[in-house]
Amino acid sequence: MSDSKDEIRTIEDVSEDLNEILKIRRDKLENLRELGKDPFKTTKYNITHNSSEIIEDFERLEGCDVVISGRIMTKRVMGRASFAHVLDSKGQIQIFVQVNQLGKDAYEEFKDYDIGDIIGVSGEVFKTKKGEISVKAMNIDLLAKSLRPLPEKWHGLRDVDLRYRQRHLDLIVNPDTKKTFLYRSKLISEMRKYLDALGYLEVETPILHTIAGGAEARPFITHHNTLGIDLYMRIATELHLKRIIVGGIDKVYEIGRVFRNEGMSVKHNPEFTMIELYQAYADYNDMMNLAEDMIYTIARNLLSNAIVNYQGVDIDLTPPWERMTMIDAVKEYTGLDFKDIDGDKEARLKAQSIGVSVEENDTWGLVLNKVFEERVEDNLVQPTFITDYPVDVSPLAKQLAEDSRLTERFEIFITAREIGNAYSELNDPIDQKERFLEQAKKRAQGDEEAHMMDNDFVEALEIGMPPTGGLGIGIDRLVMLLTDSSSIRDVILFPTMRPRE
Repeated sequence: MSDSKDEIRTIEDVSEDLNEILKIRRDKLENLRELGKDPFKTTKYNITHNSSEIIEDFERLEGCDVVISGRIMTKRVMGRASFAHVLDSKGQIQIFVQVNQLGKDAYEEFKDYDIGDIIGVSGEVFKTKKGEISVKAMNIDLLAKSLRPLPEKWHGLRDVDLRYRQRHLDLIVNPDTKKTFLYRSKLISEMRKYLDALGYLEVETPILHTIAGGAEARPFITHHNTLGIDLYMRIATELHLKRIIVGGIDKVYEIGRVFRNEGMSVKHNPEFTMIELYQAYADYNDMMNLAEDMIYTIARNLLSNAIVNYQGVDIDLTPPWERMTMIDAVKEYTGLDFKDIDGDKEARLKAQSIGVSVEENDTWGLVLNKVFEERVEDNLVQPTFITDYPVDVSPLAKQLAEDSRLTERFEIFITAREIGNAYSELNDPIDQKERFLEQAKKRAQGDEEAHMMDNDFVEALEIGMPPTGGLGIGIDRLVMLLTDSSSIRDVILFPTMRPRE
């Protein structure tokens, strides 16, 4: 390894260089201000085209005058002529700058511009001798001075932590990042379009709750000074949406942020986006049909293909998806048949026999769920509905008529991850109150994720809620699938991060 001064650079050296660059750029800004050319005084700039429009419609626009704007990403000064690439919201386009066209003073000003500066350019569309579609600049305006240098693409933003912390830089220098978030926006738009066409009504429900309900999760707690009470950031939208069903709106959905004070991983962020939808006079079979068709339709509309390659594996989203009961799935992958297991004690012993850890008081249903989570989930790569969850872990779902230990509930698994959750919703207020009381006991015993008692919701059910099917889908995980993103942080613009000291 060479030990030349050019190749060995300390943190102090880099910091010194940065400080020098910052000083030079601020000096340039000050000089512009002294000349009465402060770029930050510009309040509006009228553009006529973006880069993509010019490139895609070159035959029609060749020789025409256009006005574009964007950020300087590259610049080559060659005496009396220069080239630069300008990045706008749709891509990049080259500009050709000549002293003869621009004038000597304006050309000298352009030569002094920095990578990262935001400019406006008016000029003529043409193609260079090398065949690159470009704009021949007739006038250039500096619209914003970049006082801090951009990171060099491959070296400056290989640091994943930096990409998440400074997403603005990530969006500028990594085109794939921008593409991911464009897909995310389109996905949500397609989801709305699909449900609106079916007659669903989009609504908004409170984010601050007096009772954290609708899911088993630890909530974030805040305090309302005027009311003098603690409030919880919502962990689900479910219980408010069901009140709307009680009120007589038969199809309803909400897309929004929920908050869970839990661990962080490639699959979990403390705040994430969910869609929850509810339909009166429907059950969990209807929700299965809707879920697979909606996700299939969105994939086809966004990607023109129902087969998605995720981390090297082809995932076929074409309906119908496989449907397995939890008991059948456990039997297939472990050999244990919980239909033949009688009682809590035998269930615990059978689970321990295959190395699944259980608690002394775990019930048959809790053990079944633990065995499933530990030994089955990782095998569910292709789209699969796992149905008929134990009542012990499904306090808001209707029981199966043929087995009161189980409920009309399913979860969607794709790439060994849960994507969605659905029930035939429990609408018996007496049963619901009893289940809430059971959950309250667990909470009193230290289970911070158990449901709280919600008397207002029980009273709403007492008014009468029709048979209802409900479905929740994690939008972030769905975006991960369709954009081949390995971490949930790749699909959330500003993921939760520990502050740097």
